[in-house]
Amino acid sequence: MNYCPIASVLGFILSPDRKKVLMVHRISRSSDEQFGKYNGLGGHMERDEDIASALVREIREESGLEVVRMSLRGSINWTGFGPKGEDWIGFVFLVEETRGEAASKNEEGPLEWVELERIPTLPMWEGDKYFMPLVFDGDPRPFHGFMPYENGRPVGWSYTRF
Repeated sequence: MNYCPIASVLGFILSPDRKKVLMVHRISRSSDEQFGKYNGLGGHMERDEDIASALVREIREESGLEVVRMSLRGSINWTGFGPKGEDWIGFVFLVEETRGEAASKNEEGPLEWVELERIPTLPMWEGDKYFMPLVFDGDPRPFHGFMPYENGRPVGWSYTRF
């Protein structure tokens, strides 16, 4: 069977002092499958762009910031994810430097600078709590994870680093 996942990018923007992360609190549309959750910024990759360009575009569209420096922290294969049980492949970035001033909100909700220590207490996708520590742990090796979902919940998590 061919594997044809939906490709997406997700970025976590560090504050200049590296103590906070810009996140969106998705509360604008009650019909949003992520309603009430916090997340980094990102979205679908378009067919005419690479993953880095996709993230730069999404950050600009969602926050008004221009990416100056970022690093790929990892990739995640989410099978059975989303409202229709689709397969997704996500590329996760740490955005370490930007130019400009962040907007206060976007169409999904308010943007908020969240202290790193507070992230585990936020409402977010259940599976995010597995990979988020790897985004910020300082290990220079990217992680490559597999997280199958069933009925809207993760049923496993594994990753490798090389």
